[in-house]
Amino acid sequence: MIGGLVLDFFTKKESIIVIASVFIIGVLLSIKAFGITKEPKLEGVEAVFTESPVESVAAISPKVEIESSSIMVHISGEVYNPGIYELIIGDRVVDVVNMAGGLTKQADLDRINLAKKINDEDKIYIPGLDEEGSISIEMGTNTQETGKININIASSADLQSLPGIGEVIAGRIVEYRKTSKFKNIEDILDVSGIGDAKFEAIKDMISIN
Repeated sequence: MIGGLVLDFFTKKESIIVIASVFIIGVLLSIKAFGITKEPKLEGVEAVFTESPVESVAAISPKVEIESSSIMVHISGEVYNPGIYELIIGDRVVDVVNMAGGLTKQADLDRINLAKKINDEDKIYIPGLDEEGSISIEMGTNTQETGKININIASSADLQSLPGIGEVIAGRIVEYRKTSKFKNIEDILDVSGIGDAKFEAIKDMISIN
């Protein structure tokens, strides 16, 4: 009734315009209300999360070089397969011994420390039961950092790496130290087959400890 009274103040044409305007306003208000309830769509959000957080961090992080964990160790003496072996940081003497085929029956277990950790470029010498004299360190190393060969504990094979020292003379050196430890490098002159000339050739390559 009130609506009819209001329309009495307008002409028929004006009434139609008023009704249409009210309808349009109502539609717009409905659209606006519906739009607010919907979650807003953010451009680019989907693209940001297509990769996992770990992958995204890796993509922007600088590459860091990882230091190699492998080491090279030379073992000789009373093992079945002496030679150079590749191990990893933290390995111990027992690990390289196992890689070298294990200890022979002649290995002197009282003078080696199988639990000792090894380092890159170590030279490990496993002494035999028939080798007399004390070893200065438990893990008999027959080369120093200078590269010299310890004639008191070096194996026959290592002694043969010296110039002019063959299998026969190397055997004589091993036999000599069974009864008398070399107290200085000049003592090697007491070994049959080593004269002044040969000593001059090897004196800078040998040591006694």
